[in-house]
Amino acid sequence: MAYPAAVDSPLRPLTQTPGIAALQRSLLWLVGAGGAIVYIEPSPYEFATLVAMVVFLATGLRMRLAFVPLMLLLFLVNLGYTVCAAYLMDNTLIVNWIMTSWYMAVTVIFFALVFSEDTAARLELLRRGLIFGAVIASVAGIAGYFHLVPGEHDLLTLYGRARGTFKDPNVLSAFLILPALFVLQTVVTDRFGKAVRSGIVLGIIGLALLLAFSRAAWGQFVLTSAFMLALMFLTSPSTKQRSRLVTTAVIAAAVIALLLAILLSFDSIDSLFKERASFDQSYDEGRFGRFGRHILGFQMALDLPLGIGPLQFRRFFPEDTHNSYLNAFMSGGWVSGICYPALIFTTVILGFRYIFVRTPWQRTYLAIFTAFLGNVGESFVIDTDHWRHFWLMLGTMWGMFAASHQYTADARQAPVQQAPQ
Repeated sequence: MAYPAAVDSPLRPLTQTPGIAALQRSLLWLVGAGGAIVYIEPSPYEFATLVAMVVFLATGLRMRLAFVPLMLLLFLVNLGYTVCAAYLMDNTLIVNWIMTSWYMAVTVIFFALVFSEDTAARLELLRRGLIFGAVIASVAGIAGYFHLVPGEHDLLTLYGRARGTFKDPNVLSAFLILPALFVLQTVVTDRFGKAVRSGIVLGIIGLALLLAFSRAAWGQFVLTSAFMLALMFLTSPSTKQRSRLVTTAVIAAAVIALLLAILLSFDSIDSLFKERASFDQSYDEGRFGRFGRHILGFQMALDLPLGIGPLQFRRFFPEDTHNSYLNAFMSGGWVSGICYPALIFTTVILGFRYIFVRTPWQRTYLAIFTAFLGNVGESFVIDTDHWRHFWLMLGTMWGMFAASHQYTADARQAPVQQAPQ
């Protein structure tokens, strides 16, 4: 597991016609855009991903030995879920939960294979699709919050919080983090005209983030933005670029602070903001509150090698686990409980390893890795097990690991091949 990103030398990108390459990239745009509409199931994301799988398998998708550790961990995690749910298979909800978990695992492997080749171009189309989808979801959430769509307020909001094209405001806001980071990169690095346009897009996404009133997403956006900008500063190749990055970031922060102050001048927004920003929520406190349940749940896990099965935690406690790592123990026993965090934190460790590897897709890599890291942190306080964008980022990370390793290997071999005999 020390070098899971190693790529076997016989495996090289397939030769493709421009038409096929364009079709593949377009499907990745569709996957990114479709991920923003998950109010219905199966969602457009499922259809787009299924079509992409069929097309890629038919036109040039190759397996890599580098992904064997990834496949093994995903298999063990879901095997644990399936075994521990064997006595619950008469429940349709449990069956759907298990099938969804296996499906998410398959998408991880698919995205890893996809982004290990033609990496820069494919990432760019995915990036554009995610931004487009984020704008659609954000506009829907904003329109619902301000009653701009007659008769659709209840559809686009939940408990007074914007949810847009998602079922839950928390999932909407978590999905918006990565597109927001992509747009922020454009704001602080690109030419003035494009930076201004991106600033408008960032304002739309940022407003939706605010109106979703998710404390975890607020904190995640602030921390991931700061961390990503710090990484961009450290990896920037010139002093001029670093100076511009710092200057633009300071201006952007000032503008965001000003807009936030204006929004909080509205009583309805200010009151809910103060309520949500509080750390003394009733469902967080007490022996059976969110964090009390975490302690009691992990104590239970020590005595239950086979767990209690998916969706069973609520039978013992007032609410679900709200902790993906605890949920792995509860739903899949010790097998899933050990392999799930092993999968996640192996990815994080490898992610840090490739931060400073100079590739054509380094900037995109920094945004995806930072957003993934934010989701890993959020998984301690909410269930992210079936968040589509989380598994999309996980698979994309592994694909970029393999591509970066191959890119540096090819770069080292090039001078040797060019040297006189």
